[in-house]
Amino acid sequence: MEPFENSDYYQKELNKYLDKYGDVPPPWVYAPDSHPYSIQWRMGSGETHIMMFFAWYGRNLDTEADRINYFRKYPAPPRWLGWMADAIWDLEPMDEEFDYSEYFEKLKAYGFEGTEKYMEDLTDEKWIDNN
Repeated sequence: MEPFENSDYYQKELNKYLDKYGDVPPPWVYAPDSHPYSIQWRMGSGETHIMMFFAWYGRNLDTEADRINYFRKYPAPPRWLGWMADAIWDLEPMDEEFDYSEYFEKLKAYGFEGTEKYMEDLTDEKWIDNN
């Protein structure tokens, strides 16, 4: 089986994103009212978007500076900042209790906002019914 990023489907979808955005946008642009732990990112169109995103991201954003500049174009809602830190610094947290404080300090130093609202937004009860 050929890799996803070599498929005709990937190329067709990639071209749609490139025409509209110039790149492949992060999940919060694809689904603005979503939560990073939602099932939508593990099945269906959300899962496909994540696959598209990481295939494109891995091929196009090699350095920390490239990644920071990319995410400046798409400011993340507070609940997505942990996910964004994971993507920028190739983190692999093993649980939801991962201590992001070191990375949130870096994000603040780069001018990203909302780190102080991360847990409040991530655990807001509105996400229980919507995702």
